[in-house]
Amino acid sequence: MKMQPLMPASDRLVLIFSLVFLLCCSPWRLVAAKKRIEYLPGFDGPLPFALETGYLEVDEEKGVELFYYFVESENNPGEDPLMLWLAGGPGCSGLIGLVFEIGPLSIDLQGYRDGIPSLLYRPNSLTQTSSVIFVDSPVGTGFSYSRTLEGLKSETNDTETVHRLQKFLYTWLQEHPKFKSNPLFIGGDSYGGKITPVLTLEIANAKELYGAPFNLKGYLAGNPVTDSHFDFDYMIPFVHGMALISDELYESTKKSCSGKYAHPSNVNCAKHLDAVNEVIKDINQFNILEPLCDINSLRPDDIRIRKYAKESYEEVRFSNSGLPLECRESGYLLAKLWANNDIVREALGVRKEIDAEWNRCTNLPNYIKNIHSSVPYHLHVTEKGYPALIYSGDHDKNIPYLSTQAWIRSFNFSIRDDWRPWYAGGQVAGFTRRYSNNLTFATVKGAGHAAPEYKLKECRAMIGRWLAGAPL
Repeated sequence: MKMQPLMPASDRLVLIFSLVFLLCCSPWRLVAAKKRIEYLPGFDGPLPFALETGYLEVDEEKGVELFYYFVESENNPGEDPLMLWLAGGPGCSGLIGLVFEIGPLSIDLQGYRDGIPSLLYRPNSLTQTSSVIFVDSPVGTGFSYSRTLEGLKSETNDTETVHRLQKFLYTWLQEHPKFKSNPLFIGGDSYGGKITPVLTLEIANAKELYGAPFNLKGYLAGNPVTDSHFDFDYMIPFVHGMALISDELYESTKKSCSGKYAHPSNVNCAKHLDAVNEVIKDINQFNILEPLCDINSLRPDDIRIRKYAKESYEEVRFSNSGLPLECRESGYLLAKLWANNDIVREALGVRKEIDAEWNRCTNLPNYIKNIHSSVPYHLHVTEKGYPALIYSGDHDKNIPYLSTQAWIRSFNFSIRDDWRPWYAGGQVAGFTRRYSNNLTFATVKGAGHAAPEYKLKECRAMIGRWLAGAPL
């Protein structure tokens, strides 16, 4: 399989020499700001874990600075794994990893009445046994920004995102040298799961060829965006297997499309796909078990979300009336309310010049998805011997587990440990299979697109065992 080059050879040399200079010789003009945080608005009392936020410059010419949240392991931060966590999108904030996925905080939706939403401590987070860096990437995501108009308006893409994340990690480790010897893992889900193997391969190459100071040990990706043909071609078998369409519609669609659904090859195929979409249009594609909630239709009588308009913010009131507890999107609205509060921004150390509204996932109109398939990157990283954990929430239609299984099968790796259940809390939490080259695949039973958001306790058990080198 052919991989697209991340950058020309000349640019790669410039990057390597600049990183070597940065690590060994340069007084590096670090653009600001580490901030140790002991209290957060909405959280009752001091935080029961070590939290740091900050900015790191990753493109001096364009003034690009990435914002991050760093949570030290609550167990043994001197020896526990260090993980860089990449959210989806592209354009989804690292804050969603911190409060919705694997981090130690959550939004108190049920208890919300008025004002700044409350935060709750989650004892089942991955940070119980690992240190995690949650980063707002690419530029324009969350609180990341550029000091120049060029940096904000110019096109960016997958390869430049990988370039900047590699530089981010180099710089972060220089600023936190005590973590250089910790086992390093790269993790992410959704679109972050597409960037993860590409970044891991670049880090592996830098370590092997140039002695870069990474103690890289592997990577993990959840319901990862991978390749449009794999990702889309298995959606129709998935919805049929989940009893969302009839046998007759499935068979006729399969016949008219010859089993290939990503790009309809004829008019009859397109009509059948339209018929399938009509049947399932009211299904939540990220978790078919959950209700479909339109976030724009959630209109509480009393909203206080800071809205950006003509260089000023307008305050409107917000309460939980009209926010259905069964809708995951209600929690997203409260997260937006929390992150756009001036007191919260000041506590987090957000740059005052950032007046744009924070969004859970930001539309990045100038972003180009120029890595069309991450399949060869998965292959090359695992062939180098770096362990990989690929997992799928088994009720995700967006990137169905069938798609992920298909591209893994394309490697023709031998099976070392055949299909079996894995357990958490004495119950079956999913199913797993281990291949040669230390690649492990697992499903998470009942979970959706970002599996830890739905099944945190189970995912902590799964990821924790894998990080420790133990069978799931």
